[in-house]
Amino acid sequence: MRHDLANVGSAPVTPALYLQLERDGNDPADTSSFYHTFTGFAVYSEQDKFQKSTFSDIEKKKANYIKQADNGWIAVVQHYFATAWVPPQGKPRSNEVLEVQKNLYAARTIEAVGEIAPGAAARVDSHLWVGPQDQKAMAALAPGLELVVDYGWLTIIAKPLFTLMTWLHSILGNWGWTIVALTVLIKALFYPLAAASYRSMARMKQVAPRLQALKEKYGDDKQKLNAAMMEMYRTEKINPLGGCLPMVVQIPVFISLYWVLLASVEMRGAPWILWVHDLSIRDPFFILPAIMMATMFLQIKLNPTPPDPVQAKVMMIMPLVFGGMMFFFPAGLVLYWCVNNTLSIAQQWSIT
Repeated sequence: MRHDLANVGSAPVTPALYLQLERDGNDPADTSSFYHTFTGFAVYSEQDKFQKSTFSDIEKKKANYIKQADNGWIAVVQHYFATAWVPPQGKPRSNEVLEVQKNLYAARTIEAVGEIAPGAAARVDSHLWVGPQDQKAMAALAPGLELVVDYGWLTIIAKPLFTLMTWLHSILGNWGWTIVALTVLIKALFYPLAAASYRSMARMKQVAPRLQALKEKYGDDKQKLNAAMMEMYRTEKINPLGGCLPMVVQIPVFISLYWVLLASVEMRGAPWILWVHDLSIRDPFFILPAIMMATMFLQIKLNPTPPDPVQAKVMMIMPLVFGGMMFFFPAGLVLYWCVNNTLSIAQQWSIT
């Protein structure tokens, strides 16, 4: 965007470059009730990096962003898309994010152009981005502009995952198969941890009848029951937390991958096979959610039955709850869970 300024008067003038973005506070039309992505304003600077403001924070005058800077940009962000002004860098400017009127918000930046003498002219070049959150192209336009793809506090893990995913896609040429290949690589990376977890669960399954016998023997005497259980664990060399701890280590990676698949515009309109024509929307025939529920049930059957009957019932309900939610999630996410569950079942079956 080029502004040409000419002073046709008889006195010097000191104009300012005034750039603004406006948006109402309504959610995008395709917003889901089952998962949340950020919609609002963002301000970036070298000093404070990426700062985002929700409409609620702006309305309450609690928005936190840098007011004075000589670099960076302002943007409006929503799922898959962004609009951003990138003013000339290295010149002092003032930023403001505000509520213009009820349910109408704005981000603006004002930058001095300098004095223009009578009869003189000046030219100011800015950049305006309007379009999808293409990380590579946005990073080339301005430092930090790719951060509008917000992975939250797990960005340090999510960005390398996205880079790996992009590389796989350059080889496979299909985002669905890219998700499958990425899931296989992640499962291979965590194989030692998962193997330790499954071995621990297999041992727990072996002693499950003895645990039930101890429960019947000591009844409501929790102290004696716990002491007997700990003695049995010590004798059999079983760590009751052995099945959980390796899984805890993997959780940040799985959450990061969730956000990568949810936030990446590359999934939008990307087909996989047969009935899956768009990985960013739900499975039209709910085949993948049905497969996910079936694999979750099978996983539960492979795990040791909890000694507590209530806990055992809750575990059996979990596939219905999560599977039901996945009926409304993007097909790309559900594909990941289906592949992950299938590989976990094969690994657990083999180790057990």
